Amino acid sequence: MDKIFENLARAVAQRSSRRSFLSYLGRMLLGASMLPLLPIDRVAATARAEDTKGNPEDDTTCDYWKYCAIDGFLCTCCGGGSHDCPPGATPSPTSWVGTCRHPSDGRDYIVSYRDCCGKTSCGRCLCANTISEMPLYRPQLDSDLIWCFGAPTMVYHCSTAEIVGVK
Repeated sequence: MDKIFENLARAVAQRSSRRSFLSYLGRMLLGASMLPLLPIDRVAATARAEDTKGNPEDDTTCDYWKYCAIDGFLCTCCGGGSHDCPPGATPSPTSWVGTCRHPSDGRDYIVSYRDCCGKTSCGRCLCANTISEMPLYRPQLDSDLIWCFGAPTMVYHCSTAEIVGVK
């Protein structure tokens, strides 16, 4: 067995160099690092997420259909409504948008997500649904920012979701 492995190793060594091996290894590592960039993985993950949804009509859970791109504490758990800030908090004049499919009628709705500002953080019903979220170079579709720009204070309390149109 040792003799076979030695002969095989010598044959490979005679036909290749260290540089070609390092070049091949580098190409393989670079190619492997590109795999997460393929859209197939994100589509499959989105499909799995939609299959595991709970009650899409309960606006106090992250599974509520309008919350498909919300990121923050739900105002419905903090004394407000799905599109109303709780007393003492003011809605931010800026917002981010997402497109959510209503499970009953199958139509896509454009939803505006707005942070409520001015009170300390609610701390209940945290949701981080980032379906259709875009990176920071498209800030109007990025939910990772605190959207209290222009509000009397930058203190974040909770987030609301309001339908602004039909796609």
